[in-house]
Amino acid sequence: MATAPLTRDPADSRPRTDGIRRALRTTLRQPTTLSRESYALLLILAAAAVLYTWAIGRAGVHPYYSAAVRSMAADWHAFVFGGLDPSGSLTLDKIPGALWPQALSVRLLGPYNWAAVLPQVLEGLLAVWALHRIVRAWAGPLAGLLAALALTLTPVTVALNRHNIPDTLLVLLLVLAAGSLQKAVHTGKLLPLLVCGTWVGLAFQAKMLQAWLVLPVFAAVYQLAALGSWWDRARRLLLAGITALVVSCSWLLLVWVTPAANRPYLDGTTNNNPFTLVFGYNGLSRFGHDPHALGAVAGTAASRTSGNTGWTMVVNHDVGPQIAWLLPLAVLALALGVWWRAGRPRTDGPRTGFLLWGGWLVMHLVVFSNSNGNHGYYMAVLAPALAALAGGGIALFRSEYRAGGRRRAALPVAVGITALWAAVIDGPHSDFAPWLLPVVLMLGLCGTVGLWTSGPHTTRPAVHSALAASLAAVLLAPAVWAASCLNPRYPGSPIEPLAGPVGPGFHGRHHHRAKVLRNPLNTPSTRDTALLKYLSAHRSGEKYLLATQAAYGAEPLLRATPQPMLVMGGFTGLTPYPTAPRIGDLVSTHQLRYALLTTRRPSTPASAWVKKSCTALSPRAYGQTSDGSFTLYDCAGGKI
Repeated sequence: MATAPLTRDPADSRPRTDGIRRALRTTLRQPTTLSRESYALLLILAAAAVLYTWAIGRAGVHPYYSAAVRSMAADWHAFVFGGLDPSGSLTLDKIPGALWPQALSVRLLGPYNWAAVLPQVLEGLLAVWALHRIVRAWAGPLAGLLAALALTLTPVTVALNRHNIPDTLLVLLLVLAAGSLQKAVHTGKLLPLLVCGTWVGLAFQAKMLQAWLVLPVFAAVYQLAALGSWWDRARRLLLAGITALVVSCSWLLLVWVTPAANRPYLDGTTNNNPFTLVFGYNGLSRFGHDPHALGAVAGTAASRTSGNTGWTMVVNHDVGPQIAWLLPLAVLALALGVWWRAGRPRTDGPRTGFLLWGGWLVMHLVVFSNSNGNHGYYMAVLAPALAALAGGGIALFRSEYRAGGRRRAALPVAVGITALWAAVIDGPHSDFAPWLLPVVLMLGLCGTVGLWTSGPHTTRPAVHSALAASLAAVLLAPAVWAASCLNPRYPGSPIEPLAGPVGPGFHGRHHHRAKVLRNPLNTPSTRDTALLKYLSAHRSGEKYLLATQAAYGAEPLLRATPQPMLVMGGFTGLTPYPTAPRIGDLVSTHQLRYALLTTRRPSTPASAWVKKSCTALSPRAYGQTSDGSFTLYDCAGGKI
């Protein structure tokens, strides 16, 4: 903070009172401006906290991830390697990085749904705060606040931050990486660029290859706009790329150098190789034409046949209301932000920011549009780019509007297009908040006409009213959809968290209340309670409580108890672990007695061995009249 120097008068050696007055005026004037921005940011963060935490006790957690979180919280070996059960016999079919904060939270706070979701809430709040700081440094205070508000009110962001799916951590780390890149471009120093590579590497731990989608954009922006010679920029990029690669592969290398006997078997692989898990099963296998690429187990059918693909994916019936409200505004901001800065020096900061966030948006849209298996919540990674472009664009358009001239028309045009676009997105959902679309169109009309017709003689209150109506027209629709997450009628599926009346979490036009996993992680269902009671009563020192056919049967049991369980076949049921001879060895050495098979997963050599060698028990044996598609087998005395 600048203050006037306290100089002394040579005649009387007393401080000059005019300098003191100037210092006091400066001191009293500057914090007022800063505090207004700070108060606005605090209000935005408070709104985000409410949206992310309201009724968090009934958060719908992902059954597969929450089972792994409970196991990882119970045992450090399972924690490090991402063991699906506490014994760490088999891993997740993902890198465990995004689940580490959740497992630590459950270990510290207890096995509750809200404890598993709490890290997501904090990650979401940090992403809002970080985006504000980054966009503020690029485009000014107004742009920073608008970007933070837009990210807060993005429906898919709210839905995702109330669950425990890894994309929230991915978004936070990539936003931090973008901030470091922006600093590296501005200063020309190597350290911020290395930090950027580190953030990308950590994001890889959260979502693997998806974290690398920003690397071509970051490299192009840095090479184009950073200070220094072409060779210096290329050399720094190479060092940053090596940093990103090393940090990205750190867990893979740890697993690779650990003897197979001292770590879990890697789910999704036929060769127990960590690079197959990431680049095969979660890479080429899902998005290429070879389901067994690099030795991978064939992925789930949904991973290759999901309807969320193609160039209209981001605006379709389910995905559009989650993310696409600000898309026209962001595209217009990108186009005009770059066009209007044409002819500026190569290192022009405002243009660089539009290229950075625009490249982020375009890269992800291209990749998602040309790949299969895109869940709707994948689009959350688009939210920071859309928010930054919207915030930066509105700030730019407002500046040009106040300056006058031909460019002043950009602001009312942007408001009008965004309001009309809301009709495209919200139109198919007229039963949901039927008042919303007329209000948005009316606000858009008032804002557009008010801004378009204002002139030098228009009063400031009239202009401010037009600006307020314009901002409301832009943000009201996503805000209403985001707030729907607080309504029990629209809880979002634990597996596919989406806001509003779409997706598997919504049950019909009459808004029947959907059932979500509201109980603590350690509260089993009636069937599971009876089964666990029976297994515990008849357990006589075996290592495993039971073996299950695929993760499908193990998930509710692993959520309910930290006892070791052998998950045969992993997530899909097709992973060749354990082998049939291994099952026989475990049974013969009294490490395993019971196995739970299901008709909902494919038969494997291990499950075939159980059917051949063990005795099927009636559900009445553990107090149930019927067990649906599940059958419990006792392998203690062989088949009768």
